[in-house]
Amino acid sequence: MNPASNTWPAILYGTAWKKDASAALTRQAITAGYRAIDTANQPQHYSETGVGEGITAAMNELGLERGDLFLQTKFTPLDGHGSEIPYDPQAPIGEQVEQSLQASLEHLNTDYLDSYLLHGPYHPRRMSEADWEAWSALETIQERGTALRIGISNIAAGHLYDLLSGATVPPMTVQNRCFARSGWDRNVREVCAKHDIAYQGFSLLTANPFMLKDATVLELAGTHDATPEQIVFAFARQVGMIPLTGTTDAQHMTDDLEALAIRLDADAAATIEQIAG
Repeated sequence: MNPASNTWPAILYGTAWKKDASAALTRQAITAGYRAIDTANQPQHYSETGVGEGITAAMNELGLERGDLFLQTKFTPLDGHGSEIPYDPQAPIGEQVEQSLQASLEHLNTDYLDSYLLHGPYHPRRMSEADWEAWSALETIQERGTALRIGISNIAAGHLYDLLSGATVPPMTVQNRCFARSGWDRNVREVCAKHDIAYQGFSLLTANPFMLKDATVLELAGTHDATPEQIVFAFARQVGMIPLTGTTDAQHMTDDLEALAIRLDADAAATIEQIAG
């Protein structure tokens, strides 16, 4: 994967909630064929150090170079942490971002990131003053080349409108939890599509367990000799999402990759999009 390319990966392996298994599972995912890893410098929910250990082990075993992988991590604001905070909580927000970044680079054993995200804004609907401070720091990081792309996660459409109208460097990606009952985050996805912003969807299965029993999904699974889970991932790709999978099961890792080859017709994709939305 060329670091200078603007091409986004087809799928990301997500490393949240892996704790002490983070190194082994990250290594396993890369060995299975994943070339894009998502993490965060948020000790409460991620072991970024463990992720870095898994990346290094897999690269050494497979003979991979840094440019073969897409590494994405996040700066998490103070209110998104537990008792362990990976930067000086008394420092100005811009310095917090820089401190968190430098720790991430060390954890992941790299001198640049393919993508760096603001891990949830301070205000739930619009960009606050604190959010703009953090975004300005991300812009500086992107402009100097330490992160090739910058983005934001866990947002509402209002954050995007604010960024598109006021940012010097607009967001290049959005990462959101994706609920079928909100049309698979239709409002945010539409803004992303209009402005050529890559949309990353997570919790596609865990946020929508009823989809795996839906009659349409089950029928499509039979037609395509696939699992219901694979149909959901195929649907996500077909409507323009980059799906994240955080599976800890070796077979599911393979299944989720194989789902990328499944092609649904337009009517089937539209039906899934409207099942609960």
